[in-house]
Amino acid sequence: MNDFKLEKRKYILGATVVLVLIVYIARLFSLQVTSDEYKSKADSNAFYKKTVYPARGLMYDRKGRLLVYNQPAYDITFIPREIKNVDTTELCNALNITREEFEQRMKIVRKSRGYSSYTEQLFMARLSSEEFAPFREKMHRFPGFYISKRSIRQYTYGAAGVLFGDIGEVSQKKIDKDPYYSRGDYIGTQGLEASYEEALRGEKGTEVLLRDAYGRIQGKYRDGALDTLPIAGKDLTLGLDIELQQLGEELLQNKIGSIVAIEPSTGEILCMVSSPSYDPRLLTGRQRGENHKALSTDKKKPLMNRAIMGTYPPGSTFKTSQALTFLQEDIITPQTLFPCHGGFRYNKFKLGCHAHSSPTALYPAIATSCNAYFCWGLVRMFSSDKYKNAQEAMNKWRDYMVSMGFGYRLGVDLPGEARGMIPNAAFYGKYYGNHWNAVTVISISIGQGEVTLTPLQIANLSATIANRGTFITPHIVKEIKGDTLPEQYIEPRNTMAERKAYEDVVKGMRQAVLDGTCRAADIPGIEVCGKTGTAQNKGKDHSAFIGFAPMNNPKIAVAVYVENGGFGATYGVPIGSLIMEKYLNDTLSEASKEKANAIRNKVIYYGDGER
Repeated sequence: MNDFKLEKRKYILGATVVLVLIVYIARLFSLQVTSDEYKSKADSNAFYKKTVYPARGLMYDRKGRLLVYNQPAYDITFIPREIKNVDTTELCNALNITREEFEQRMKIVRKSRGYSSYTEQLFMARLSSEEFAPFREKMHRFPGFYISKRSIRQYTYGAAGVLFGDIGEVSQKKIDKDPYYSRGDYIGTQGLEASYEEALRGEKGTEVLLRDAYGRIQGKYRDGALDTLPIAGKDLTLGLDIELQQLGEELLQNKIGSIVAIEPSTGEILCMVSSPSYDPRLLTGRQRGENHKALSTDKKKPLMNRAIMGTYPPGSTFKTSQALTFLQEDIITPQTLFPCHGGFRYNKFKLGCHAHSSPTALYPAIATSCNAYFCWGLVRMFSSDKYKNAQEAMNKWRDYMVSMGFGYRLGVDLPGEARGMIPNAAFYGKYYGNHWNAVTVISISIGQGEVTLTPLQIANLSATIANRGTFITPHIVKEIKGDTLPEQYIEPRNTMAERKAYEDVVKGMRQAVLDGTCRAADIPGIEVCGKTGTAQNKGKDHSAFIGFAPMNNPKIAVAVYVENGGFGATYGVPIGSLIMEKYLNDTLSEASKEKANAIRNKVIYYGDGER
C-alpha cells in the first residue's frame, strides 16, 4: 500500500513539473513570437514617433470672404524619463517664464490622469514664432524636451465669436472615448468648432525619427519611408454674411438681445447676433486662458449665445401662429369680426389693449396687434364642437405649435440649443385638474404666460410664413468641402397649416408695414411684411419684431429681440428694417445710416430700462 502511495505521488509531482514547464514555454513563446510588447519597448528606445498635426479646416462666409484661418504655433513637450542634467534657469529664461511657473507646470503634469514618465507630456502650448525662437536656438541643451508644430486659430473679423466657438486641449474623458485623440491634442469646445470637429480636424500624420544610444534624435528613419502625411481638415463655407453680422452686432452694442436672419428658401442663417458678445481674437494665443476666464465670469454672459440658449415670451410676434391655427381649423375667416373695447373682456376678467377701431377683422388685427382678437379666437377654439372638451382643443393647439418648430429644439448646427416651452393639456391639468378653460390660459394666445421661444425659433416662424408653410431646419454651414450636409439641412418640413392660411397672414403683415405698428420697417422700393412684439417682463418690456422681404419671392426673414427695449416699434422694428435693407441693397441709405448711428449710441441698462 505504501509503495502504491509513493508511486502515485511520483506521477503527481511529475505532472506538476511538466505543467509548469508547459506554462513557461507558452509564456516565452508569447513574449518572443506573438507579443510585440518588448519589441515596442525596444522600438521606443530606438525610434521617436512624432505626431504631425494637420491644418484645421478654414471657414468662409457666403461671399467667399475668409473668416477663420490658421497661424503657425509651437507646443513644447517633454518625456520625463529623458530629462537629464537640464539647466532649469537657462530653460526658464529661454521660455520667458519664472522658476515658480516651471515647477507649477511640472506639478500639474505629474498629477494629471494618464501621466507616464515614458510618454510625451505637454509643457507649454501655443507659442508664437517670436516666443519660440529663443528656445529653438538652445534646444540641444535641453535633452528630453521636444517641439510640436501646431497652429492656432486666427480671425479676419472681430465678430461672430459665439458662432465660431473655440478650441482647447482635449479632456481625458474624450481621449478614453475616441482613440483619435491623445494627450495634448486640441479639440473644438464650442460653436462651429465643436459641431463640425470631425470635418475640421483632419487626420494626423507621423514622422519616425531615429535615436542614438543616448536618446538623441539623429534624423528621419530610412529617409522618411515609414512617415505618413497629415490630411488637412475640410473647409467650411457658411451661410453667414459677415458684413450683416457686423452691422447686427453694432446695432445691439450696449444692449442685451439677439438678431437672427434666415434665407427662407434654404434655411441658411445670414446672421446670428447675440449681445453682449466678444471679439473672437481674444481667445487666441497664450492669453486665451486669462481672457476666457474674464469672459466666463462677466455678469453680462458674453459667452452665452442668446439666439439659441435664451428663452423668452415671444409676445405679439406669436399672434401670427395663432391666426394660422384658427384659420386652418376653420375657427375664423379673414372676415371674422371680434370686439375690442380697450381689451379682451370675459365676465370679470380683462386683458388690456391699445386704442384702435372695433370690431376688427383679421388683417387689421394683425396690423394693429389687437390682443382681444386673438384672445377671442382661442376662446372660440376651446369651446368649439369640433373637440370633445377644452383639453382636446388644447392638445390640438399644441400640435400646431410643434409643427411650426416650437417646444422642441429645431436642430441648428450649434451646441447648446434650448427647446423653449409649449404647454399641453396635461401641463395645466397638474395645476387645475379638469377645472380650466380658455380664459384660464388666455395669455398663450398673445405669446405670454407659459409660452417661451428662442430667438431662433421666432426667426424660423418668420421664415416659415415667408415660405407660406414650409421651412428647412436653420443652419450656419452652407457647404462642407468634399462632403454633403446632413439631410435635415436640405429637406423641407411642412407645418399643419396650409398655404391659403399663410397667404392671409402675409396680407396682415404687409398691412402692418403700410399703416400699422410696423410702419418704420418700410424700405422704399421693397415690399416688406412685419409684425411687432412687446413681451411683458418684470421690468421694462422686451422689444421684438419679425419680418421678411420682399413679400413675394422673399430673400430674407428676420427676428429681433431686445431685452428691456420697450415697445416692438422702439427697437425691434428699426433694427429689423436696417438688417433687411443692408442685405437686400448691400448698403444703407444716408437716412438709414443716421438711424443706425442713433441706435448704436443708445444704451439700455441691463434690467433697468433706458438711460
